[in-house]
Amino acid sequence: MTSHDVVQRVRRIYGTRAVGHTGTLDPFATGLLVALVGRATRLARFVEGQAKTYLAEARVGFATDTDDATGAALGPDIAVELAEDTVRAALERFRGPQRQRPPAYSAKHVAGERSYHRARRGELVELDPVPVEVVAIELVTLSGNSIRFRATVSAGTYIRAIARDLGRELGAGAHLTALRRERIGQLSVADAVSLERLGPGTALLPPEAALPGMARLELDEASAQSVRHGRTVAGPAGAVGQIALMHGGALVAVGEAAEGMVRPRVVLDGA
Repeated sequence: MTSHDVVQRVRRIYGTRAVGHTGTLDPFATGLLVALVGRATRLARFVEGQAKTYLAEARVGFATDTDDATGAALGPDIAVELAEDTVRAALERFRGPQRQRPPAYSAKHVAGERSYHRARRGELVELDPVPVEVVAIELVTLSGNSIRFRATVSAGTYIRAIARDLGRELGAGAHLTALRRERIGQLSVADAVSLERLGPGTALLPPEAALPGMARLELDEASAQSVRHGRTVAGPAGAVGQIALMHGGALVAVGEAAEGMVRPRVVLDGA
C-alpha cells in the first residue's frame, strides 16, 4: 500500500477530497502517516518540516540499485563480520549536519522528471548531495550482518541512503531491509489509529495538534473576525515568528508576529 492509497481510503471514509499526507512512506515501510483532513490540509508545510524518527534495519554484505530490499543486487553477497563497537562508531559518524546523496530511485526531479522514472528505464542517475541533518542515531541491535538502528532526522533525509552509506563506512555494500516511522515531531505512532479501525465516527485530532511547540495567542471575537478576513491584528509585545491564533479553543489561523502585530499567513477559519 502506498501513501497515496492511504489518502484515497481516508477520502472515502470521510467523504471529502480535501485529504493530504505529510511525508511519503515507501510501500514496504510501516508506521506513522499523518493525514490532514478538510482545511487542516493547509497546515501540511508545518508538519512536513518537523524532525522524523525511524526504526530501521540494514543488511550489510551487498548493495541494491534502490538502496532497499525491493531492488536488484549490485554484486555478490559478501560475508562480513561486524563488531558492536565498530557499528556504533560508524553510526555515530552520521550524527549532525551533512550533505546526503539521495537514492536514484527517489521522487527528486531531474530535468522536470522524477528520478525513479529515469532509473526504471535503466538510465544512470547520480543526484547531487543535499543538506540534511541526523539529529540522533543509535544502535538498537546487531545480529550477524543485520543492524537495527533508530534515527531522528530532518525533513528530506533518506534512511535508505543512510543504510547505503553505512555499508561503505563498514567496508561493504548495504541496503535497507525494514523501516518503521515512529514519530513526526511530537506525533507518535503509539497514538495513531490503524486503517482497519478508522471510520466516520473516529475522533480526529484538532488541527493545532499539528503545531506542537508553536506559541499561541487567544483572540477575542473582533480580532478573530479580522484574522478570518486576512487582516493584521495586535499581538504580544516582543513576539517574533510563527504564532497559532486561537479563538474559543479552536485554531483560526497561523500568523507571523513582528513589532507587536500579527499578520495571518494561513487561515483555517475554525476548520
